[in-house]
Amino acid sequence: MSNSSRKVTIKAFRFNAETDYLPYYKSYEMEIGKDELILDVMNRIKWEHDGSFSYRRSCRHGICGACAVKVNGKATLACKQNAMELLDLFNNEITIEPSSKKRSVKDMIIDKSDFWEKHNAVKPFVMADVEPHPEHETKQSLEEFDKFLESDLCIQCGACHYSCPVLEVNEDYFGPAAFVAAYRFSIDPRDSAEKERLELTAQAGQGVWDCVKCFECAEACPKEINPIEKITKLHNMQFEQKVAKSNIATRHAEGFVRSIRKHGFLDEADIVVYSEGYLGMYKHLKTAIKMMKAGKIHWDDAFPWVDNVPKSKNLNEIQKLIKISMTNKL
Repeated sequence: MSNSSRKVTIKAFRFNAETDYLPYYKSYEMEIGKDELILDVMNRIKWEHDGSFSYRRSCRHGICGACAVKVNGKATLACKQNAMELLDLFNNEITIEPSSKKRSVKDMIIDKSDFWEKHNAVKPFVMADVEPHPEHETKQSLEEFDKFLESDLCIQCGACHYSCPVLEVNEDYFGPAAFVAAYRFSIDPRDSAEKERLELTAQAGQGVWDCVKCFECAEACPKEINPIEKITKLHNMQFEQKVAKSNIATRHAEGFVRSIRKHGFLDEADIVVYSEGYLGMYKHLKTAIKMMKAGKIHWDDAFPWVDNVPKSKNLNEIQKLIKISMTNKL
């Protein structure tokens, strides 16, 4: 075995919804070359070890999204990811799994109907009244183009969607890929359905306010589109278009600005009171006790006449920055 290859054991997730009651993992021994991709490894499992091993693949150029899988829990496109790099990263241990184990139909092949339903729900197309026989093209300025922020590069692979922890517990949530599509078409200068999409993505349970800001979608995206950036843009657009309603989520966002403007630092206790009120804060009593023990808050922080939070020495500058950068208000 040369320095350019390595003999390893690959574990692969196996499941056939038509014949298996439970999924299982099967190990395959092979020698991996330094230039082989995860897709090459899956091809060799199928061609050299077990012809029933199933997965999706198509372009092999990282633009169709068909071969999205998870390797050691990390979302990736099999045709882009070098196998040796992951062997180095995970100490010669590689486990290949589908993007969503609970939606597996056969091995790496999953049922993506939930993904496509949510993608379709945000109306991922330009809605506009156009002349049936236009006499000239629709021109776009460089400034308008820059606002897309590469959201039009999404290949609908589902890597971010099936890496999102919110979707694991909330089936109504649209998910990061759908939000990228909502942003991409809402920012399009030809489109006239911006407000309709903003209202859809503002709804509790399904909308952007249920995002937990974990950045898993940004880590998962193979095209580096950064879905969390588009989610944040949708937040701002909802305020700007007067779509955002006063609720716990929007007041929580306002509470951050209010706290920074007042102190230059975050006042965790005040944010909770401002977002949920005095009655609502009692459901966080256990967390508050832990924070008090850690010195993060004090027992009297909830009282409006008590101000225990120190002031930043640059508070005046911070307040000026907030004033000139804040463009909307609930």
